[in-house]
Amino acid sequence: MKYLGIDPQKVRVGVFDFTGCEGCELQLANKEDSLLDFLSLLEVVNFREVSSDRGDDYDVALIEGNISRADEIDRLKDIRAKAKVLVAIGSCACFGGVNQQKNRFELDDVVKEVYGDHKVETDKVKRIADVVKVDLEIPGCPVSKEEVERIVVNVVLGAEIKIPKYPVCVECKQKVNTCVVDLGQICLGPVTRAGCDAVCPSGKVGCLGCRGPAEDANFESLKQILMDKGHSDSAIVERLRFYGAFNGTVG
Repeated sequence: MKYLGIDPQKVRVGVFDFTGCEGCELQLANKEDSLLDFLSLLEVVNFREVSSDRGDDYDVALIEGNISRADEIDRLKDIRAKAKVLVAIGSCACFGGVNQQKNRFELDDVVKEVYGDHKVETDKVKRIADVVKVDLEIPGCPVSKEEVERIVVNVVLGAEIKIPKYPVCVECKQKVNTCVVDLGQICLGPVTRAGCDAVCPSGKVGCLGCRGPAEDANFESLKQILMDKGHSDSAIVERLRFYGAFNGTVG
């Protein structure tokens, strides 16, 4: 089967999950209209959510989730050694995701309260790039299926890969949405990289920043606007910390 009239050599792909909810993998597995054409480009040799087959001879490894245990580090390094191209998909893989919030706290007492004397192996959360070389990052929580398909197709065909540098606000204005900041919400759309089609603000929910910083993001200006709207400094910082995508800009 040809994809858009092109009949390339099939690329072998493995999809692997670490600490996370596997929502990004579920996005890829959704049986939408484009799935069969997309899969015609690939030979999926390892993808636990869709197949019991297990293979180690993959060209491209798609990694979901973050790293929170020593055994995950060893497994990830093994995958990196076998893959020609390693792609981190989703906010957990790219930034640490929601799980990285635990890095700000001392969890010994919490683990003791929940698990008692049962030994629990857990460590500080790391993003994938903290452990191995990452060739490409596709952020989002969850990722956009259309974006992943487009980027993987470009990898297969050797085409240029373009990820937007402008903020979510651009997509929001293109949709002629009412600004959720004017509706009283904290929204990180002005400082967050676009590519999600402004899905959260379109649903009247403030952007949580799952795609990371847009180019030339003006955090101080956004912070002042939000504070002028009555939001506290702590609430704004908490939003910026949510996925770990802005950890370099907040304490």
